Amino acid sequence: MEKTKKNLKSIGEFGLIEEYIAPEFKDLVKEHMTGIGDDCSIIPVSKTTSHIFTTDMLIEKTHFLRDKITPYQLGFKSLAVNLSDIAAMGGKPVGSYISIGLPKDIELSWIEEFMKGYKALSEEEDVPLLGGDTTSSENSIVINIGVTGEIQNQNIKKRSAAETGDIICITGETGESAAGLQALFLDLPEDNKTKPLFEQHLSPYPHISEGKWLAKHKDVHAMIDVSDGISSDLMHILNASSRKGNIDLEKIPMTNALLNFCNTHQIDPTELALSGGEDYILLLTIQGEAFENIAKNFMDKFQKPLYPIGKIEDGKPKIAYYKNNQEVENIRKGYTHF
Repeated sequence: MEKTKKNLKSIGEFGLIEEYIAPEFKDLVKEHMTGIGDDCSIIPVSKTTSHIFTTDMLIEKTHFLRDKITPYQLGFKSLAVNLSDIAAMGGKPVGSYISIGLPKDIELSWIEEFMKGYKALSEEEDVPLLGGDTTSSENSIVINIGVTGEIQNQNIKKRSAAETGDIICITGETGESAAGLQALFLDLPEDNKTKPLFEQHLSPYPHISEGKWLAKHKDVHAMIDVSDGISSDLMHILNASSRKGNIDLEKIPMTNALLNFCNTHQIDPTELALSGGEDYILLLTIQGEAFENIAKNFMDKFQKPLYPIGKIEDGKPKIAYYKNNQEVENIRKGYTHF
């Protein structure tokens, strides 16, 4: 009997990484380094400091549609999604690198506007562009950004550090970006109702200041940015930490803009909030007894709440969702490629 051949779709993005990429290079990663498996790689440079590095790719028709996003917004967002990974480790970004593949017939005005958007965020966060590469692409725009940063070793936050009894919390509301994407697909005009949704999807701002502040607290344990959705990204923490997570659906923060949009278009807002992705807020775990004080100081510092949404428990890695103290089944998982 002929053995069925596996394809990429059958194992998914994370199966590809875990089965075919990471194991091949595990022996080459030095003991003091952190390689594949966290938001950034970590390369210690002294007993007190480390370099961190991240890279991310945006491909036309997979991550964006050229006619649905301005080149300025795309330039801004391309850098933002990478800075968000630096924020998730608690680091300070130092410099960026851009490699971009462009069709030969693309207008120079498009390139100019793209770089203006990229520069705007670079200036706001004091992150110089240090290099990269350009090449031609047959049809689609391909963008790959790398960002390097630095961090004090004692402040590094890894996905594997969650502990039993930790409070699971997030640094902002979720779901608006996914709603913004839906609004784009529906060809809705920009007005008072859709503007916050479009802005969150097309021009997300990474929580760098929040990440650096949180990283200084020893009772902040694990941290990750929400790029694929709470459901997917929390599972990264649970798998790395060998813990179970409980989520209280009634505590997931959602804006009026999201709720009104979902009510109008008969969309489940909880599904977008948990699984929509591209929120680029931070998801973290905090030692239970320390949460109240850290949350109070977070509010004083940033004039916004740190939202508690669940708890870390002993158990096999999985997420249990609750509403009205009853477990809820069939919650959609977050985004994955392939």
